[in-house]
Amino acid sequence: MTGAVRGRTDLPPTTLVLPGDDPVAATLLAAAVEVMAAQGYHGTSVREIAAAAGTSPGLLYQYFASKAALLETMLDRGMDVLIAATEEALDAAGDDPAARLRAVVGAHVRVHLDSQRESLLGNSELRSLAGGARSGVVAKRDVQQRTFERVVRDGVRRGAFATEHPREAARAITTACTAVAAWFRPGGELDAEEIVARYQDVALDTVRWSP
Repeated sequence: MTGAVRGRTDLPPTTLVLPGDDPVAATLLAAAVEVMAAQGYHGTSVREIAAAAGTSPGLLYQYFASKAALLETMLDRGMDVLIAATEEALDAAGDDPAARLRAVVGAHVRVHLDSQRESLLGNSELRSLAGGARSGVVAKRDVQQRTFERVVRDGVRRGAFATEHPREAARAITTACTAVAAWFRPGGELDAEEIVARYQDVALDTVRWSP
């Protein structure tokens, strides 16, 4: 559906919009990120999202069955962005265990810094999904976690990492990396790449890497 009403064009861009999205759907997604990031899912009405998009509530329902369906799309796409970035970084990392861990940590942290509002929504509003919608997003989270666990276990198997608890180490690393979205402020003491580098070092310390 192309829609005669395209809505606002001045909303901040979001990584949740895909190249093939209808312009109206894209605007609604950008508006939902803008409003929900400030007010939360339960504090945001369909009318407020439509108003922020410069459209009508009725038009929103032509693209999304409900506010819950809109949130599901947002969180599902957010996980797709994270998984794709991580897989791409891992593919380019080569065979060295430390380089592989640096790669997945770097990708995870960068996505949470570059998509800060989207990441915060994904972390705080998963509880607002129900049933199969929630299970689908959780399954993708599990895919991301298993990637970290695989990298750490491979490093242990090859003698590069000395941790006796690879699964817990991997969970500690992903949890720490995810948390950057909650506290990062542009213009702070460290820029994004400095934060990435520090978290890569912390991850290697966590798995007890010996150069």
